[in-house]
Amino acid sequence: MNIIRLERTGPLNGSVKIQGSKNSSLALMAACCLSDSPVTLSGIPDIYDIRVICDIADDIGMKTVRHPNGDITLDPRSIRHADIDKEKASSYRASYYFVGALLAKFGKVSIGFPGGDNFVSRPIDQHIKGLKAMGARFEFHEDHYTVEATKLTGADIYFDMITSGATINCMLAAVLAEGRTVLRGAAKDPEVVDTAIMLNEFGANISGAGTDTIRIEGVRSLGGGHHTVIPDRLIAGAFLMSAGIAGGSVTVTDVIPDHLGSCIAKLTEIGLQFELRDQSITAHSTGKLKATRVRTSMYPGFATDLQQPLTALLVTAPGKSIVTEKIYPKRFQHVPQLRRMGADIELRGSTAFIRGGQPLAGNWVHAADIRAGTCLMLAGMAAEGTTCITGVEHIERGYEDAIGAFRSLGANISLEQVDAAHAEEKLRIGSVQP
Repeated sequence: MNIIRLERTGPLNGSVKIQGSKNSSLALMAACCLSDSPVTLSGIPDIYDIRVICDIADDIGMKTVRHPNGDITLDPRSIRHADIDKEKASSYRASYYFVGALLAKFGKVSIGFPGGDNFVSRPIDQHIKGLKAMGARFEFHEDHYTVEATKLTGADIYFDMITSGATINCMLAAVLAEGRTVLRGAAKDPEVVDTAIMLNEFGANISGAGTDTIRIEGVRSLGGGHHTVIPDRLIAGAFLMSAGIAGGSVTVTDVIPDHLGSCIAKLTEIGLQFELRDQSITAHSTGKLKATRVRTSMYPGFATDLQQPLTALLVTAPGKSIVTEKIYPKRFQHVPQLRRMGADIELRGSTAFIRGGQPLAGNWVHAADIRAGTCLMLAGMAAEGTTCITGVEHIERGYEDAIGAFRSLGANISLEQVDAAHAEEKLRIGSVQP
């Protein structure tokens, strides 16, 4: 099995080009099913989740080609059916976008329950509510569910909670629905806006994306064309945090600074300094970190996906920090792993109380999801001795080349193969040395 091995890292210096947004790419690729002509997407990262989507697309007849320059062309004209492979759909979270993208054309979609990162309870009740309002019917089975609609009709949909996934899914379904759909209490995430922009480029009629009220006038068909995905603000934020935990100066390029406003504000509060340009951000370590309080919220608040790497940073900041997770209250799988490295963290419900400034020691730890993996990589840079991270496959679901990027900045990090039984034993006994 693969592990990531880290040694304590000195100051980082250099720049990293940020890949296209994973979360936006998952929506854009499914949205291509709505078109009646080929679509070419630029900036789609070459990661596990994207490869699964390409496999699903091939299964249903949508041809996908990855060009030498990294662009992906998808041709939806040859889609034959909307029966999505259950296991493939259940291997990542955002497979539900195929429901919104295929329902109007085929009248019935069969798909496995969403999988990917498990934060204990991530329901799709708001997806169900919105699609039912447009005329869809759901039938649930042990390992999959089906959605049927003789006709999709526009509706006023009031979300009970802000959810990016349901906002995008209902927006996809509404594009080819008859009449007007209004999404109230909609998510404002840049990924929602990116999806709406692409759909409008191809002939959709969507207004209000980026506000809490989105209006969609149904159209008969969509054309094709070319679209470039937005940069991944969550990966950019993690690299900025690395300057705080290891010291030095780190520049992220090909970014949209406005997408990182709340992250930059919180890191400034903790003690980092920033230089912002049109498409780049540089984080400078001051050598002094301060404890803080943070509460995750939907965009434009502090992102839940940045909570885990931020926790690693706060473990090294002297004083008492408090992190409250308001989006996924159980998103704390990284805390027991940080404790194995010597972190002093107490969990009470959806809040982590961190006594920072205690020295970290390298250990064997496990990444249970993408952002937990980011957290443990950052912690390993600050820990004395050797840190070995298992669960590398989760990190690969979100990063094209996390190891190469961190190594280019000066991190002492490598990918190695070890015997799986050996790794499991090390995790079981909590050995400090590999």
